[in-house]
Amino acid sequence: MAAVTRGSFAVFRQLVRKRLTSFYNIKLSEVVGSGRDGRILKEDILNFLAKQTGAIIPPTLFQEIQTPPSAAARPAGTTAVIGPPPFTPKPVFAGKDITEPLKGFHRAMVKTMTAALKIPHFGYCDEVDLSRLVALRAELRPAAEGRGVRLSYMPFFIKAASLGLLHFPILNSSLDESCQNITYKAAHNIGLAMDTAQGLLVPNLKNVQQLSVFDIAQELTRLQALGTAGQLGTHELSGGTFTLSNIGSIGGTYTKPVILPPEVAIGALGKIQVVPRFDAGGQLVRAHIMNVSWSADHRVIDGATMSRFSNRWREYLENPASMLLDLK
Repeated sequence: MAAVTRGSFAVFRQLVRKRLTSFYNIKLSEVVGSGRDGRILKEDILNFLAKQTGAIIPPTLFQEIQTPPSAAARPAGTTAVIGPPPFTPKPVFAGKDITEPLKGFHRAMVKTMTAALKIPHFGYCDEVDLSRLVALRAELRPAAEGRGVRLSYMPFFIKAASLGLLHFPILNSSLDESCQNITYKAAHNIGLAMDTAQGLLVPNLKNVQQLSVFDIAQELTRLQALGTAGQLGTHELSGGTFTLSNIGSIGGTYTKPVILPPEVAIGALGKIQVVPRFDAGGQLVRAHIMNVSWSADHRVIDGATMSRFSNRWREYLENPASMLLDLK
């Protein structure tokens, strides 16, 4: 099986750069390089173009050309063939202002976010080593697919959150408008922020405390299908008690999530990255690391509580077998 060498990767990067400069008619002599020894990187070309035109370059033009084609995906005995990236229309500068009324989900978002930003947010970030979970998911995925369900990491994240809420029920509570009473919710109706054609929607999975990881995967599949079809209803979109946002599916690492009232906490999950880390024995190893960003209502949740919940959630995911001890 042919391997992609360092030399072929360098050629690939040169082709990418050539593609960008010819596509946007840019002279390299006018671009300041930020790479080693002044090398011009893809980001330098994009930044130069943005400064010249004020346009936002659609990332989809470059998503497929970040890395060279994998040798593992090619038949044995073949060599790497580098083709042109997928075509994306050039962004067009409209040249005039456009005013249109807010309606539908956008109008609802304005109302919700206006109320949300009245909440004093407390932020907390951490990183999670998912190496064991990656191995476990790889082992369980064929069995799940045999039952017609795609097993992503999200069911594990959601189940770990529910188990954590059993230890820290204040994160699954709500505060009344007069700030006189707090209600601890019995059901763990965990919402998942979804990027749909209708905009950002947050359907929730009901009674996660009673569901297995496989049950959660099934319910996620159903909700995602409804979201894609634009058929999420009031039942799916109301009654949430705690929310997770998977910003990493788009590419983010850290963010500052906004609490959805009347909830008091939300978590945002970054992308999973393979990075070097030292193990318990001091040896350098490959680790699958994910960053998480939490926001909590500081009127009822202090930093220590948020930190302890995050630690518990992280422990479940870093040692996924430990979740079996607390499953009902």
